Amino acid sequence: MNSADAEKEQRTHTLSEIFSQPKCWKACLLQLAASEKLSAAAALAKPGAEWILVGCGSSYYLALSAAATFGHLGLPASAVPASEILLYPELAMPNDREYVPVMISRSGLTSEVIRATRMLETERNIRTIAITCADDQPLETLSTVTLKLLAADEKSTVMTRSFTSMLLGLQYLAATVSGKQQFCKALLEMPDQVFPLLHDLPSSMRAFVQTHKFADYIFLAQGPLFGIANEAMLKVTESSCSYAQVFHTMEFRHGPKSIVGPEALITFFISERSCEAEAEVLEEMKELGATTLVVANRVNDRVRKAADFAIELGLQTPECARLAAYAIWGQLYGVYSGLHKGLNPDSPKNLSRVVMLEGQN
Repeated sequence: MNSADAEKEQRTHTLSEIFSQPKCWKACLLQLAASEKLSAAAALAKPGAEWILVGCGSSYYLALSAAATFGHLGLPASAVPASEILLYPELAMPNDREYVPVMISRSGLTSEVIRATRMLETERNIRTIAITCADDQPLETLSTVTLKLLAADEKSTVMTRSFTSMLLGLQYLAATVSGKQQFCKALLEMPDQVFPLLHDLPSSMRAFVQTHKFADYIFLAQGPLFGIANEAMLKVTESSCSYAQVFHTMEFRHGPKSIVGPEALITFFISERSCEAEAEVLEEMKELGATTLVVANRVNDRVRKAADFAIELGLQTPECARLAAYAIWGQLYGVYSGLHKGLNPDSPKNLSRVVMLEGQN
């Protein structure tokens, strides 16, 4: 990297915020654990009720990741875009069951989330929990309980540390409601385990980006990592104006693999339970000519042989407790790709920091 690139990189808010994540996570979790609002939110839980996690864009992918953790901890949960609640409420939230909605918005200003919250609270008389990184915004006013992670707010347009911090906050809420104190402990321990990964791996990833050029970016994952794959897809799209897609790993064989070739980068977020099955797909895509990138907690010899670039996390926490650690690498790939293309990741094309629809807040 030449001096001009280095200077540009130093001015990138997005990159600084990505690297701040382990410290930010710890601060947010400790604050949340001591908050009366956490107890108030947990008190809204009803036995047998379905948790509905609601967001837009990155916040929806955050909801997918959080819902996987809720389910893992024994709490029925699903993720829904806010627009679906507004346009198809009978499909998103049928009237024949009880719900605990969680409304997600970094800014507390997202129009669809605010409208959905107002509808649930006033029209359906359903109490809502909000999670945000902003203070005294409309979402807080409308919701029954608001969890605020102010330390996670960002200058950047795209969500990075706000995504992972709110994900961890919702995971901590799920563990609190389900009485899984060991899971709470694992979440608190995870930031210190991730911090060393940010010393050397990012420079290796940057070098990989600078020596490759791709026309297609594909992100694959199964189970609890599928939401993270979606967010990685979005980060590469937003930060580098690249065309990216996401699929369940095993589904990629059923048609989408027709796009595989030398100009395709396929990133695999490999989980522990499905490692062997996913390794077969990895090997197949490598044989078809794709360049492959792997993010896994443990990279065995079989996976390493088929990966052009591999990131091994080596964390000691349970898989669902380390989802935020996987998200970092999609964020970094997006920023490094954008910088390599001469773009400014702090100011992505056609995007604003908050989506506010005229007359709809």
